[in-house]
Amino acid sequence: MVWPQPWLSGFSNLRTSADDGKIVAMAPVVIDIRSADDSRDVVHRAVQALAEGQLVAFPTETVYGLAASALHPQAVERLKEVKGRKASHPFALAVKSPEEAMDYVPDMSATAQRLARRCWPGPVTLVVDDAHPDSLIGQLPQHVRETIAPESVLGMRVPAHPMILDVMRMLAGPLVLTSANKSGASDPVTADEVVQALGEEIQLVLDDGPSRFGQPSSVVRVIGNKFEVLREGVVPEATVRRLAATMVLFVCTGNTCRSPMAEAMFRHAVAARLGCKPEELEDRGVIVMSAGISAMPGGRSAPESESIMQEMGLSLDSHASQPLTDQLVRHADMVVVMTRAHRQAILSHWPEAAARVRLLRHDDGDIADPIGGPLEVYRACAQQIKAELPALVSQLDV
Repeated sequence: MVWPQPWLSGFSNLRTSADDGKIVAMAPVVIDIRSADDSRDVVHRAVQALAEGQLVAFPTETVYGLAASALHPQAVERLKEVKGRKASHPFALAVKSPEEAMDYVPDMSATAQRLARRCWPGPVTLVVDDAHPDSLIGQLPQHVRETIAPESVLGMRVPAHPMILDVMRMLAGPLVLTSANKSGASDPVTADEVVQALGEEIQLVLDDGPSRFGQPSSVVRVIGNKFEVLREGVVPEATVRRLAATMVLFVCTGNTCRSPMAEAMFRHAVAARLGCKPEELEDRGVIVMSAGISAMPGGRSAPESESIMQEMGLSLDSHASQPLTDQLVRHADMVVVMTRAHRQAILSHWPEAAARVRLLRHDDGDIADPIGGPLEVYRACAQQIKAELPALVSQLDV
């Protein structure tokens, strides 16, 4: 029999009854991706299933999730039926990256962008307002829009599992994603639990053993630059608070002279603006750090830098040099460099950070390295850095 509904084609666990021709469900296909000869074959099979409107259960770092293509309203409706969820409880949208999230929420606030950049891929679902006229949400079928953003509020997530990320990279659109269980039931952390919970109601299950964390994502509602943890899952609220903080990173070459002095002076200046002690800045939502493009980890600051900071009533006693890393660049809201060569080196390695990398000097000039010079050279360097900091402090949104 040929079915007129195109979304039913390819369902490996559907058959027709010989008596009345009705659709009869069968057990889902379960693929153990740990023993697959070629993971690309599994990816292609999952992509085809989703493109045909099937429901696919994926392993994620939190719990097993059940997904439907956001381009298939019938599949999304089926997802609602299988889940048994009320219309007032929308599903989340799984996207490929923080950059793609901006296509769905073009006016995402600085705090939401910060959390997306620092948490994704990972176990955090961000809930944000989404009424921008240029949002790609408007290109999804109306029924899907009503399912994921019924009141112009959208939940988004980038799961941290290579299989679902590989599948999404090959799909034309995003996924509608929820935990692979009935509403109100325990979250499944193995493929067997998915089959036991949903059985014949789904078509394909990808098995990667027990979930890494075994608990749901943390759900964070962001309105403007304020946030509230709606559900504390894998990531505790204290960690979310730290991840939401504004981070300024000063960068020089060895992280022993210029950037440690800039860090110490900037921390002092921001604390004065906020009316708190420098050690209380993190509690006020500001993190100040420094690093070096060619730094050795754990080194002390230069003795001359320590002496100059002591003259200013500041201390570098606890400073330990650190190299610039992917994580530091990704987390920083501002990467403040001392020279044009520093900026060029960073952008050649992290071109996506271009909007967040800037020179300390407002005239785009260089702060020369005092290394090897007498104390007077260090003092002049520190004064040059200090003169540029007020403008930088005024740009902080705190």
